[in-house]
Amino acid sequence: MSELDHRRLGVDLYNATWELLDRAARTPDDDDLMVATAHASAYHWSQAPGVRPSNVGRGHWLCSRVHATLGQADTAAHHAARYVAIARAGDVDDWDLAAALEASARAAAVGGDLDAAERLEAEAREALRSVADAEDRAVVEADLATLPRRH
Repeated sequence: MSELDHRRLGVDLYNATWELLDRAARTPDDDDLMVATAHASAYHWSQAPGVRPSNVGRGHWLCSRVHATLGQADTAAHHAARYVAIARAGDVDDWDLAAALEASARAAAVGGDLDAAERLEAEAREALRSVADAEDRAVVEADLATLPRRH
């Protein structure tokens, strides 16, 4: 398989994962497929030419989102923590840390630790202050708006 095939598959599998995430009614088979496509996307991106730490981190973000959606807080937290570590290490875009912290907040909330979720959301919002592009900020803010909240 060529390196360019890895990039194409990474993109296609990322998009397929989002199609499954956006489905109003998923079956257990859809959920299994969603986990597989998210992890496969992350793998193929990691093999693509010119892969950057941000690409690897965003693969972890997608895996975290899928596992959080399925209520698998521990696995979601694992992938979110990997993304936070990658974002804090540098060589990422200015919005990566905010996105990584959003994933961590979501995983904490799904796991029932709403205090940690609120703290991580506040950190994500603070990180957003240094994001230059309004569209990038809006994407992360939209994700933050969908975090599970206290009732």
